[in-house]
Amino acid sequence: MDIWFVVSNTIVLACIYGTLAIGVSITWSSLGLLNLAYGFIFAFAGYGAWLFAQHVSSWGPAVLASGVLSGALGGLFVCALAFIPIHDKPNFTIRGLIATLAINLIGTQSLLWWFGPRSKSLPEIFGTWKFSLSGMTLTADKVGNVITSVVMLLLVLRWMRSSRRGLEIRAMMMNPHAASIVGIGVRRTSFYVMALTGALAGLAAVLLSQTYYISPFGGLTAMIKAVSIALCGGLGSVQGAVIAAVVLGLNEALTTVSIGGRYVLITQFLMIILILLVRPRGIAGILDRAREA
Repeated sequence: MDIWFVVSNTIVLACIYGTLAIGVSITWSSLGLLNLAYGFIFAFAGYGAWLFAQHVSSWGPAVLASGVLSGALGGLFVCALAFIPIHDKPNFTIRGLIATLAINLIGTQSLLWWFGPRSKSLPEIFGTWKFSLSGMTLTADKVGNVITSVVMLLLVLRWMRSSRRGLEIRAMMMNPHAASIVGIGVRRTSFYVMALTGALAGLAAVLLSQTYYISPFGGLTAMIKAVSIALCGGLGSVQGAVIAAVVLGLNEALTTVSIGGRYVLITQFLMIILILLVRPRGIAGILDRAREA
């Protein structure tokens, strides 16, 4: 077994999956919405970047930025359709689950109708260079994926710690009821939350497109993994999502090397079941008790 190949793949997968899972965790802990339209936002952002590369510019950073902006636009679209109209209705959690699932199904079918079944590919954003370090070969896409993911997450965390809107989101993550009492508007803040998490999905879509093709249903697996990692880490916990992303990234890299990539989902769900049996609230579960009341 090539241990360095496993290590490098684990780091890359953990960065990309962590980006997706953190978006799911932020949406849940601040809005109480388990966003099952994440797969549609992921695919929508991928096609947005592809259209930009085809008709405007194929310059890597510009394509990356177009994917992030497309993801943010997709998040705003889902917020307007699935959160604003029903967030103050009874059984919002179930209603939101069904509404976002419906958007995901309708959205992916619309992408299939518009773009057709043939997969699309993006240009190589980070170039084609590579180098060896202590026996480990690092390619441009791996290095670029890790650096871009880490920088994006650091910028998001800094924005949430220093800006007024970011502090409002953090207040809603800690206690939505208390946040509304002190005047933080749920509707206004929800647009910031959905744009932010949509942008994270857009970033992940462009980064994964360096390995996989863009397709209408390409976001399905990404959504399953993002929700699984968020559940495994403990819904509402950013730290838990990061730890779970590393654990499941290592599991995927080991499974791919040892028995083949087609068994990845099987071993991942076995791992998740095992973790949830030991820690029912996830690795760092801090399920909001205010929502359970």
